[in-house]
Amino acid sequence: MTAKTKRTNKAQSTDRARARLKDYTSPARLFEIFTGLDRLFPQAQCALRHENAFQLLVATILSAQCTDERVNKVTPELFQKYPTPQDFAAVRPEVLQPDIRSTGFFRNKARSIVGASKKIVADFGGKVPDSMEALLTLPGVARKTANVVLGTAYGVATGVVVDTHVFRVVHRLKLSKGKTPEQVEHDLMAIVPNERWISFPHQLIWFGRRICQARKPLCVECPIERVCDSGDKVWWSKPLEQSGRRHKQRSR
Repeated sequence: MTAKTKRTNKAQSTDRARARLKDYTSPARLFEIFTGLDRLFPQAQCALRHENAFQLLVATILSAQCTDERVNKVTPELFQKYPTPQDFAAVRPEVLQPDIRSTGFFRNKARSIVGASKKIVADFGGKVPDSMEALLTLPGVARKTANVVLGTAYGVATGVVVDTHVFRVVHRLKLSKGKTPEQVEHDLMAIVPNERWISFPHQLIWFGRRICQARKPLCVECPIERVCDSGDKVWWSKPLEQSGRRHKQRSR
């Protein structure tokens, strides 16, 4: 095989790969995904219970490597004990630690919450800022937390929340090949309409919990199963020769 032939074959392989990726993010396929999620979760909202932007910020920091259910068990008593940013800012992290211990990584979370509270009090007049730039200056706040606060508390769509559920489902649906949450967010912002930036990740989070579960996805109950060819599927509604799958079909 000549060098020219090798280059031609490589170029053709790259073109085919691009074509496949384009098919996965085609308007028709995205429409089916959006429609299926809208049917399942028309009013999807953040599962973290909160009464204001500050409570949501604290709850989101606590939710790192922890379930929302666990956080929701911790926060009512926590917010009763420390109602305001000023209250959190006045407490030492080691004093706060026992109150949030069950959420895991409690030492780091205590430092982040106290640090963020002090900065909110000192630099923002006790009010959680409403811009991405300002939120990212708070200790313990990265893009995911900032997107949650901006979208849920302020209705500001500056990005797309990417948590573990969103990351998993997006890769199963082959909407992104990103290896980090930031890369996945960038890809989603390019294909998801801006008016869905807030609702779409919440739909994916609920979808990931209820249907597209990590260990055993409930494919037979999935409304978008027919546009999915993930290797994690456990059930197909159409023959393998039509779906493009090559390995033996598994039973549910």
